[in-house]
Amino acid sequence: MKNRGFYIGRFQPYHNGHQSVLERIAEDVDEIVIGVGSAQFSHTVNNPFTAGERVMMITRALEDLGCPYYVIPIEDIQRNALWVAHVRSISPPFEHVFSSNPLVVRLFKEQGIDVISPAMLERHNLSGTEIRRRMLAGERWEELIPPVVAEIIDEIDGVARLQQIAKTD
Repeated sequence: MKNRGFYIGRFQPYHNGHQSVLERIAEDVDEIVIGVGSAQFSHTVNNPFTAGERVMMITRALEDLGCPYYVIPIEDIQRNALWVAHVRSISPPFEHVFSSNPLVVRLFKEQGIDVISPAMLERHNLSGTEIRRRMLAGERWEELIPPVVAEIIDEIDGVARLQQIAKTD
């Protein structure tokens, strides 16, 4: 069986921190399963991009990864005790989980699954929250994401979408 790792994120949007972690994971496994979490959410301030748009961001950014990967949208089920079983039921099999999210780490460890917490690159700047904040404030955000992801956000008019949905009536 292949040595396969699992990495999950919301990728709202996919950024250089995600890219850095996935490049390091690719050095340690034969294949990567990338879970796009909260797949059912879009068009909100915290989740402005659709699952399909996030899959597109990831696949275009990883074209030169050199390691096979699968991108799996994963909807939230709102039952943490069953979440790992839910993930495993819709994902290719994997042996290792790569996450620094405390809840994700806890849930997989409780199920006896090997969890590796990779160091995160420039976490204070490289977060979806910070990138969305900058988009809303009209500040520079493009340097925090792979250029191809910036192209996708431009293509889908993502900044204007975020600014529109952030307004109040």
